[in-house]
Amino acid sequence: MLEVKTADKAGFCFGVRRAIDLAEKTVTKNHKVYTLGPIIHNPQEVKRLEKKGIKILNTLKKIKDGYVILRTHGIPFKLHQQLEKNKDIVVIDATCPFVKRTQDIVKQLSTDIENYNKKIIVVVGERIHPEVVALVSYGNGNCTVIENTNEAQNFKKSGKLNIVSQTTQTPKNFNDIVKILKKNYKVKIFNTICKAALDRQKAAEKLAETVDLMIIIGGKNSGNTTRLAQICSNKTKAYHIETVNDIKERWLLNVNSIGLTAGASTPDWIINEVEIKMRETNTNKNKQNKTNF
Repeated sequence: MLEVKTADKAGFCFGVRRAIDLAEKTVTKNHKVYTLGPIIHNPQEVKRLEKKGIKILNTLKKIKDGYVILRTHGIPFKLHQQLEKNKDIVVIDATCPFVKRTQDIVKQLSTDIENYNKKIIVVVGERIHPEVVALVSYGNGNCTVIENTNEAQNFKKSGKLNIVSQTTQTPKNFNDIVKILKKNYKVKIFNTICKAALDRQKAAEKLAETVDLMIIIGGKNSGNTTRLAQICSNKTKAYHIETVNDIKERWLLNVNSIGLTAGASTPDWIINEVEIKMRETNTNKNKQNKTNF
């Protein structure tokens, strides 16, 4: 009999659910609604919102009026200012509150006149991720991004380091980088890893230790989902999928237990489809066993 377990913490976090709720409330027949880039990193949920009338654009040039929803990852500081100056645009700020807090920390550090030019803001995260791009823009030119321990080893600048994290980083990567930097610099640490991301990582790791196979559900462009897949793959065989259609039957051969988890931007309806598929597989496997018997 195939045993299917779902992680205690999986799917939408508070920040994503808040953003989707804001988007749903903003859509009416009376005005245009846009987002600058996808509101969350889940292609299927973004497509669902598009069908409701939310148009995704990557530039302000085509937006003359209407409502603009800011993505959960935030947008660059100057771009935000441009939006606020346009009186024909209503800004709906769906930036995750935890991301917003990190932006505020970076902005405060970069405008502290007493220590200006004596400090460097280190952002631990993925250099090209929208959240990190936005964070750096709040740093007034004082930010340096470090992605991994190799970059930390090769880091050479003079000054005091103030270290923040992309909200969805793993504690291990963050702590390993901090440990290296501490050897050569005076540092002040702001642990801005989101508790929701951390809870999902812990729950996924715990479940992965008990099953033959883990299926991680979420957008391939989702940083936090990718990290869940990395964590699970260190414990057992793991596959990162976006939808139920990505599942291959050969994965389930000689498998007695499967664990399911999902990134913070994965909606319930996609998770439910995968759970139903696993239950059907379980039922079919039981029927086959009875027939063979």
